[in-house]
Amino acid sequence: MLAEALATIVVRLRWVLVVAWLAAAAAASLWLPSLQEAESASLADLVPEGAEAVRTAQRSLELFPVPVTAQTVVVQRDPDGLGEEALARVAERAVQAREEEGDRISFALPLLNAGGVAPASREDSTTALTFLFFDPGTSIGEETAAARAWAERQVGEPDDALVGVSGSVPARLAQWQAIEDNLPWVTLATILIVFAIVALNYRALGAPIVTLLGAGVAYLVAVRLAAWVGEAAGVAVPSDVEPILVVLLLGVVTDYSVFFLSGMRQRLAEGQPRLEAARGATAQNLPIVATAGLIVACGAAALLAGELEFFRAFGPGMALTVLVGVGVSLTLVPALLAIGGRAVFWPSAPATEPAEPGRPRRVRVDSWSESLAHFASSKPVALVVLALTVAVGVLASRGITDLELGFTAIRGLPESADERQAALAAGQGFAPGVVAPTELLVEQREGPPNERALAALEERLGAEPGVAAVVGPADEAAREVAGLVVSESAPAARFLIVLEDEPHGGPAIDTLDRLRDDVETLAAESGLEGATIGFTGETALAGETVDTLTSDLVRIAVAAFAVNLILLMLFLRAVVAPLYLLFASALAFTATLGLTTFVFQDLLGYEEITYYVPFAVAVLLLSLGSDYNVFLVGRIWQEAEHATVREALATAAPRASRTIAVAGLALAFSFATLAIIPLREFREFAFAMTVGVLLDAFLVRALLVPSLVALFGDLSWWPARRRAAWRPTEEPPPA
Repeated sequence: MLAEALATIVVRLRWVLVVAWLAAAAAASLWLPSLQEAESASLADLVPEGAEAVRTAQRSLELFPVPVTAQTVVVQRDPDGLGEEALARVAERAVQAREEEGDRISFALPLLNAGGVAPASREDSTTALTFLFFDPGTSIGEETAAARAWAERQVGEPDDALVGVSGSVPARLAQWQAIEDNLPWVTLATILIVFAIVALNYRALGAPIVTLLGAGVAYLVAVRLAAWVGEAAGVAVPSDVEPILVVLLLGVVTDYSVFFLSGMRQRLAEGQPRLEAARGATAQNLPIVATAGLIVACGAAALLAGELEFFRAFGPGMALTVLVGVGVSLTLVPALLAIGGRAVFWPSAPATEPAEPGRPRRVRVDSWSESLAHFASSKPVALVVLALTVAVGVLASRGITDLELGFTAIRGLPESADERQAALAAGQGFAPGVVAPTELLVEQREGPPNERALAALEERLGAEPGVAAVVGPADEAAREVAGLVVSESAPAARFLIVLEDEPHGGPAIDTLDRLRDDVETLAAESGLEGATIGFTGETALAGETVDTLTSDLVRIAVAAFAVNLILLMLFLRAVVAPLYLLFASALAFTATLGLTTFVFQDLLGYEEITYYVPFAVAVLLLSLGSDYNVFLVGRIWQEAEHATVREALATAAPRASRTIAVAGLALAFSFATLAIIPLREFREFAFAMTVGVLLDAFLVRALLVPSLVALFGDLSWWPARRRAAWRPTEEPPPA
């Protein structure tokens, strides 16, 4: 048998494998780049390919010499009112900023709410904004540093009431810094959790040491290998996701290590010698772990089916990381078990039971858990269990209909962050959308700009729900600035639309979606029928990203389910069982997403969930759930080779469920450590993955899947036929 042959090789080469993996970890640390050192991207930069908002922005720059949408803004605010001198200095500084050299600022645009003249002003003379524009090619770090230096140098008078620098660019840098500062704490917390759970389960110190040694080697190799491959292939792996990769790797290697540890401990308890026990545990779990890991890796690779660059960058990196973890789990962990033997389970070494060579192991129903499993495997009881678990899953899934998606770059920062406080201050003096207004570009086919029609369109846009103010050709002050709202080179005009809501969130995206649907009608009613119309700005880009996500979901779901289904069919050599196993995984995901939506949107009052969280969670839960499917059903299939389905369930399900419970706890609480990072997206992701893994381990695999196996019985093997069971009291069938 192939698994036994490979297990024999691993055990014989145990010292070579340990040395080889340690050398690989050292080499990767010395010579391969980290994600920070490699050419990586931000999640916020991974926009839809060929986005209309990007094309419209490029066209706007061709037609208008003056930029109007900036990603960095300096905010001043005094609730009691800014003085006349402070207000006068705002305009003076903007002019001076355009003339200064060396700070990379190419243009500065001031906006005051003095006299309520400025668009979307909610107060009078309390708030001043200076939008800063930078030379092309300026990096996020350079732009943020230059803006802060300019603000500290120029806005330093006591009555200037400087709040801080905000915008999507400073917010992204703040996200990176929060991740970098907290990643060591996430890693340490994950290590401590894994150590505690594994040590308490086996009442041993060697077991968690083996697990963490394997996970540590996998981490050192996998993350740097992913960065190197991504850099060589020109696929930028987002450095933002490094905490997810770290936790995923530690959790996956822990899962697989627990599978091997449980098999090793059982064989030692049966009296097998150290090397024989290691070989037997490896042979039993090797096909299970290889299949499970391949399902996770291929599930991650299914993200390539999406069009959004986030998926195309994140998917391969995650798949490669998982494959390295599987390689370590299949070689290094069994090698360490073969070397350590009983010492791995010190000080609680398993008691020895005499083995019975040459005789199949009897099906025993003598413990309370096996007795309970035997009772639950009867079809009437299994039907009740199935109905209850499905009802719980469906009830938990109800919240999914209320799901809203959006970007949380600024609002997702800690409340004390300067970038968030500055954006909040800007929204108090103006409308929240003023931090990143939406631009509407209108190009007429021919002739001079139709001023009357443009003014009518501006009025209609301003009356739309969710729009706080519109600046366009009808505003005399705006027309006085050459090239600001009316093009001097073509019959084109542009409007700045300030939304009532935070520009990156779900409500703002919904408002812009309505404007997209209505704008051609509004233009026609205004006398601009046939004009070319396009939206750009951060809200427009966020909306296109969410729209792309929706279409990507279908492709990714089909690809992920197909991969899972094919691999489960190959592993189980059946069609029916893989189908209901995927149903169970899908129910776990919908329940998880429903609960996540309920907690964050209904209980905590968030207006949306971070746009990529549901999709990353979907792929991970579907793939990781298949891990437990393979382990649980694989054990049942092994038992069913010499027992009835009910007896196989009674024997295998409790033992496998205990192992899955330990692995699930380690994986769930590993993902929970992501909540240490004080960013909303990571706390949403941590909650979803923690709840999802716990539901999967303790509801779906412990109750739902065994009840499905009991109800389908021998039909689970269709179209193949299960080997006829023989009773231990009977003579085995002739060879």
